[in-house]
Amino acid sequence: MDSSSSLCDQADESHTAEMEQTATDHSGSLLNQKGDNKLNVPQLDGEAVASQYVATKRNDDEEQEEEEEADVDPVRVLTLPLQAHHAMEKMEEFVFKVWEGRWRVIPHDVLPDWLKDNDFLLHGHRPPMPSFRACFRSIFRLHTETGNIWTHLIGFFFFLILGIGYMFSPNINFVAPVQEKVVFGMFFLGAVLCLCFSWLFHTVYCHSEKVSRTFSKLDYSGIALLIMGSFVPWLYYSFYCSPQPRLIYLVIICVLGITAIVVSQWDRFATPQYRAVRAGVFLGLGLSGLVPTLHFMIAEGFIKATTVGQMGWLFLMAICYILGVALYAARIPERFFPGKCDIWFHSHQIFHVLVVAGAVVHLHGVSQLQAFRSSLGGGCTADTML
Repeated sequence: MDSSSSLCDQADESHTAEMEQTATDHSGSLLNQKGDNKLNVPQLDGEAVASQYVATKRNDDEEQEEEEEADVDPVRVLTLPLQAHHAMEKMEEFVFKVWEGRWRVIPHDVLPDWLKDNDFLLHGHRPPMPSFRACFRSIFRLHTETGNIWTHLIGFFFFLILGIGYMFSPNINFVAPVQEKVVFGMFFLGAVLCLCFSWLFHTVYCHSEKVSRTFSKLDYSGIALLIMGSFVPWLYYSFYCSPQPRLIYLVIICVLGITAIVVSQWDRFATPQYRAVRAGVFLGLGLSGLVPTLHFMIAEGFIKATTVGQMGWLFLMAICYILGVALYAARIPERFFPGKCDIWFHSHQIFHVLVVAGAVVHLHGVSQLQAFRSSLGGGCTADTML
């Protein structure tokens, strides 16, 4: 029993001594490694360390720049672009003013297709001018449209002033003032609109293709309005005592006139290739008056129709219109003298003059009819249409 206990104690002491020796050896090993700088620290390559440093520095710089940008006042950022924009606008305005005052007429062969209308007018054309101010200022310059503009601009003011005078003049003895003023008003309205649309078109048609197309439609519509308006007072007084045929003819001419306006809205209607078609449409609209004219002459007789009925003035008006349309369609005289009628006396100018002359002649004729009706006091007999 005592020997067994002794053996166990010896074994425990031996085990404890071994553990202490192991711990001592391990501690010494660590101390030796520390003293010799031989710890298991991984060794880094120099290039790798430099690359890592550069990358870190770059990231730090980028973060700093982002913080600085976040702190910048947005007004300061926009200042330079806004100043540049305003400077650009002033520069464009300056250049445009210089161009506007110094543009020169150009020959026909360098015009864009949408400005080419009459190839017998060789020189003196306005270039495309995308400015309404420049277009209206060109009224006072010499070019192929100068005569076209001024003939109808003067005619516009003439009929506008004359129409106002007719409407408010106390010296005109109307039998039925309201009806007759409406009748004359239709004529003056048609004349004023026709001449106004015409001079506006010839003024701005060099602005752009879109503007040219739009105002050409107004121009053609104005021609139809003038023809319709001219028929109204003549039919009113010529068939004063025959209201039924008068109403029929008025309806027919209005339908034909509206049809002409609708047709003139077709884009191709304004092209040079359809010049003859345009002339035919408006000539046909005007010649539709032959039916009531023949009716009137057969009913009243040639002598009475040409004297009391003022048919002579109506014939003269028709000659003005037909001659003007014929010259316009055939482009005479510039066809025979190309380059010689570029500014003055080409067919379109002559046509404009004849349109104004025809309207003046027509006004004189219907004024004579009105005076005759006033002299009769508004009465009707069974044997006359007047």
